[in-house]
Amino acid sequence: MPEAQETVLEIDLKSLEHNYKYLRSKLKGETKFLSVVKAAAYGSAPDIVALKLQELGTDYFAVAYVKEGVALRHAGITKPILVLHPQAVNFETLIEHYLEPSIYSFRILNQFLAVLQEKAIDDYPIHIKFNTGLNRIGFGEKDLTEIISIIQGESSLSVVSVFSHLAATEDKNEEKFTRNQITLFEKLSSAFCTSLNLNPLRHILNTSGILNYADAQYDMVRSGIGLYGYGNDSRVDEQLKPIATLKTVISQLHQLSENESVGYNRAFITQKNRVTATLPVGHADGIGRQYGKGKTFVMINGQLAPIIGNVCMDMIMVDVTEIPCKEGDEVILFGPQLSAHKVAKTANTISYELITGISQRVKRIYLP
Repeated sequence: MPEAQETVLEIDLKSLEHNYKYLRSKLKGETKFLSVVKAAAYGSAPDIVALKLQELGTDYFAVAYVKEGVALRHAGITKPILVLHPQAVNFETLIEHYLEPSIYSFRILNQFLAVLQEKAIDDYPIHIKFNTGLNRIGFGEKDLTEIISIIQGESSLSVVSVFSHLAATEDKNEEKFTRNQITLFEKLSSAFCTSLNLNPLRHILNTSGILNYADAQYDMVRSGIGLYGYGNDSRVDEQLKPIATLKTVISQLHQLSENESVGYNRAFITQKNRVTATLPVGHADGIGRQYGKGKTFVMINGQLAPIIGNVCMDMIMVDVTEIPCKEGDEVILFGPQLSAHKVAKTANTISYELITGISQRVKRIYLP
């Protein structure tokens, strides 16, 4: 990999390909694959990542919001794009770019129908979302009769999928809960499809579901975090390759004597002579203040250096007393050498939050 001369996020497309093929290998040949590229492709680069996944043969994409789907269309994505959490104010833009909405409530259903009818549009693809226990968004069992009544005979709509979201597929202790969710989804989706004489795609599995509940893969599965190299399980993580490496450089070294302070609010006081390194990355880049005060570490020349004092907006300081290094040396904040899961855990959070939080001011570099 090229050496960093500033703070950069390297995106390794070969690792993305490895992860995609690994997850595909867990599926039946006929099962479709939906790639989740919301949140800037989990903090990486949505256009480059999505184009690579389209080249690899993914069947579908998913984003959270309409704006994200529009950006993918502008980047050259032609595969279907499911918008997981559309808002009514964006329906005209959604239709203009032929994005496919998740319909999760009667309000959204009726508002979308009104737009389609006003524009005299027929057979527009939609996805019906059922809530089976995650309790975020989605129709419940009590809504089944009414939603069937509204959709029955409605020419404006074409139901292309019925889906739900599992809450705890990575937690073996919650297997009973997960199985109950799958059973409820089977009941709701079967009743829905039978009543309307439809045969849409059905999907409920996320990354951990693909790996732990492959018997419930139905017609399609969805993967987000797994594509980016993390599987919510240490054994799975060994099979995946993180696609993103956040790296920076040592801007300056300081020789400190006993009882000197470092950074704002004098949050670190030396107990003896120390050597510190200042790095050009901070909470404006996505390394929040929760990572400071000795909780978290970076990697310099293969060794771990703790972050000391408070994280600043544009800088962090690390203790390199025991690490041979010089100004200009490369520093790894996370990547294949230093798992984002491990780093995030030091601050009592998860890899998702760390990798999706990297600021857009951080330069992205792509490795083909």
